[in-house]
Amino acid sequence: MALDSDRYVTSLDRESEALASAAAAAGPDTQVPSCPGWSVSDLLVHCGSGNLWARTIVEQRSLQRVSFQTPEDLPSGSALVPWFLEGAKALVAALAAIDPSTPVWTFSPADRTATFWRRRRAHETAVHRFDAQLAAGTPGPIDPELASDGVDEFFVTLLPRLGEAGLERGESIHLHCTDAAGEWLLQCTEDGVKVTREHAKAGVAVRGPASDLMLFVWGRLAASGLEVFGDSTVLDRFSAAIRV
Repeated sequence: MALDSDRYVTSLDRESEALASAAAAAGPDTQVPSCPGWSVSDLLVHCGSGNLWARTIVEQRSLQRVSFQTPEDLPSGSALVPWFLEGAKALVAALAAIDPSTPVWTFSPADRTATFWRRRRAHETAVHRFDAQLAAGTPGPIDPELASDGVDEFFVTLLPRLGEAGLERGESIHLHCTDAAGEWLLQCTEDGVKVTREHAKAGVAVRGPASDLMLFVWGRLAASGLEVFGDSTVLDRFSAAIRV
């Protein structure tokens, strides 16, 4: 389901520039509606620190976890924008320079190679670009193919860390992209939530553009903004439990 690995690097570069532009337009003290309690400055620090963490792992070819730390010598105010963008460009360069099959530490047993960080940072940045644009009053959709892959990446990488994800045993959800390839069946089992890529009947189904589905699983869009067939309260519980 994953995209070509090089496309993640291109997407990361593009989304980073758009995030920086939106952050500059919004201003450092503007609140981010989709991240309660965060200002644009907080968003930039979060994204910039995550980029530095990933770059350190990739550049060191580290097979052990590197401690995640916020840099101590951070700039403030509007100076955070060029700081973030410089770090993002450095990450793009590091990811472009490494063979994507190179073994490195990741937090997902599904992928222990540099490709993981290409994919992870591309999707993380796309969502936070949306956050920054929302703060600036100019939110735009995520590219459909990237967004469909982003839904898949969320289910592969992040969902296993969330247990039953607000679902009760036996409940199921079907998600279906309407503008790109992508369908998933989620079933709550005794071992947590099992995800398969298929068209199948479920207790509740949700359809919509890939960007909207990605923003839904990331807690940026309510289920009411999508086509829902079945018990929407299941989606409400699921959405509340998986917000990241």
